[in-house]
Amino acid sequence: MPTTVTPYLSFGGHTREAFAFYEKALGARIETMMSYADMPASTAADAGCSDGPAPSGDGIMHARLVLPGGAMVFAGDTPPGMPYEGMKGVMLAIQYDTIDQAHGAFHALSQGGLTMPLAPAFWAKTFGMLTDRFGVSWAVNGEPVAFQ
Repeated sequence: MPTTVTPYLSFGGHTREAFAFYEKALGARIETMMSYADMPASTAADAGCSDGPAPSGDGIMHARLVLPGGAMVFAGDTPPGMPYEGMKGVMLAIQYDTIDQAHGAFHALSQGGLTMPLAPAFWAKTFGMLTDRFGVSWAVNGEPVAFQ
């Protein structure tokens, strides 16, 4: 089995909304959306903070989004009692074969977010960066260019 890296995002109670947005924006598919209330009782007790109750309720314990082509993104809401400090120091880079695909994804992801507009780059015919309305940073590449 090849080694893969799968980003695991943490949200402060917005996983369900964020994944519904990403599903539509990226043409992806939500495969898992498990709330803390859906967890087996023994697992919920193990997942609790040592100085607080086990997480429960409608917060999302684990979600899995599958992108076209098979790449995945995982996420969950911060358990109750744990501080949510936002996302820092990470960006999700997404590559598309065509400029049109990159433009579509960039436009969809940037709704309600902050952007660095798409423009040609030496590694791709188009490239742009954005932070979406959920605080996730994205780098969008379209039509790679060979360079050495």
